[in-house]
Amino acid sequence: MGPITGYVPVAQATGGPRPSGVGQAGESPFVTRDRSSGAEGHVTDLHLPLDRTAGRLAAQIAAGFRAGVRSGRLTAGTRLPSSRDLARDLDVSRGVVVAAYEQLTAEGFLVARRGDGTRVASLARPDEGPPPHGAPSPVPRPAPEPALPYDLWPGRPDLSAFPRERWLAAARAALRALPHEELTYPDPAGVPALRAELAGYLARVRAARTDPARVVIMNGVAQGLSALLRLLRAEGHAVLAVEDPTHDRQLPMLEDSGLRLARVPVDGEGVDVGALARTGARAVLVTPAHQFPTGVVLCPARRAELIAWARDVDGLILEDDYDAEFRYDREPVGCLQGVEPDRVVLLGSVSKSLAPALRLGWAVAPPAMAGRLREHRENTDLGAPVLDQYALAELVGGGGYDRHLRAMRRRYRSRRDALAEALCHHLPGAVVRGVSAGIHLYVELPDGCDEAEVVARAARAGVSVAAAHPMWSPARAGDARPALVLGYARLPEPRLVEAARLLGQAVTHGAGG
Repeated sequence: MGPITGYVPVAQATGGPRPSGVGQAGESPFVTRDRSSGAEGHVTDLHLPLDRTAGRLAAQIAAGFRAGVRSGRLTAGTRLPSSRDLARDLDVSRGVVVAAYEQLTAEGFLVARRGDGTRVASLARPDEGPPPHGAPSPVPRPAPEPALPYDLWPGRPDLSAFPRERWLAAARAALRALPHEELTYPDPAGVPALRAELAGYLARVRAARTDPARVVIMNGVAQGLSALLRLLRAEGHAVLAVEDPTHDRQLPMLEDSGLRLARVPVDGEGVDVGALARTGARAVLVTPAHQFPTGVVLCPARRAELIAWARDVDGLILEDDYDAEFRYDREPVGCLQGVEPDRVVLLGSVSKSLAPALRLGWAVAPPAMAGRLREHRENTDLGAPVLDQYALAELVGGGGYDRHLRAMRRRYRSRRDALAEALCHHLPGAVVRGVSAGIHLYVELPDGCDEAEVVARAARAGVSVAAAHPMWSPARAGDARPALVLGYARLPEPRLVEAARLLGQAVTHGAGG
């Protein structure tokens, strides 16, 4: 059985494809032949969605052609069937096809010439494709993870647990008491009621040293971080230090700020402050309460070193407090901001505690930086939605937020225990880390495992997991032990146990066993 570091246990759920065709809803494939070059000619597949029960058939046909052009399936110059032939194939009146062709010609998607028929216009371009000469290539975005029966993707809370009734009650209470004048454009820093409630909450729960003037409401941590990086660049910062490993999906946003990223190693005690000092950076992004993805908690000595570094270089620490509410072995470790409030910006949100859809977060910043963040919001988007801010203020002030968090800690701890114990049973030789807090585990695979093959085999078995390799910098990835990052918030205990069993089989096959 592999070791589980820091683990404290507690007591302890289709038919075949339906062919599509004329007269059915769904995609209807038709093959047309361009006979201009011979008896067979050029074959073009037209996959036109046609739902007769929905009506507006000409609009549906036009939409199908637009989709084909935008996807690149119908390229410029492609010859289309005559209106009479297509109408016969689709079993619609010729007038319906003529109307669709005329609409697309007017929009510039098609061009019709006497003697040459109807073709895809040369001006019609697919949405995706090679950029124009000299234009920068877009940064590729990872494809969304497939919806699999056993979702162990990290960073996702249990959305079914969103406290709908409490939120509705808080929203109703806020609306009943809200003066009409508060429905105008808000203070860009956030409504005073929410800033006051968050200042008190963060002081009580996270040991922050703050007041409402230091709190700026943001649309989640992502917006707060993006705004901060642009302000830092405007102040002359050229480098941002980032933990190694770190969340790979965050890297494109950080790089988009224009700052050069310097990766700083993380070990069993947290970020290596000595290595940080050698980067020349004066700003660093850290997750000290529960490092993502390893789960390491920044040790006391490193905390002191990090604060000393910020003072020595006149630097700034960006503290991402992304899931610190969920600590299972003791009270959550206090935030760094509470130690040095003039050198740390504390970033947090309700994305893990309530739901990402709310897009409500905060930055607790030194007074000058808070003022610049407020100005940034005023100049860019005029502030966050007012009604949701008042609802959250009511939820926090009325105690509903605390009660919800207590219930979720119990739920997540039970799920963590179930997954950790099942991993011990089904993954002998694995090392499970990061169990003391948060809603994910870092699982180092047994020797001989191929990380990518394990992920692929798990997916084929219906288990969605994240590979750790992309989260490491190229300089360190070769030395990092193959590992998985597993979220456990969204599945009940029996399904977590079954997911661990399936994952164990994938690991066994991946190791060549």
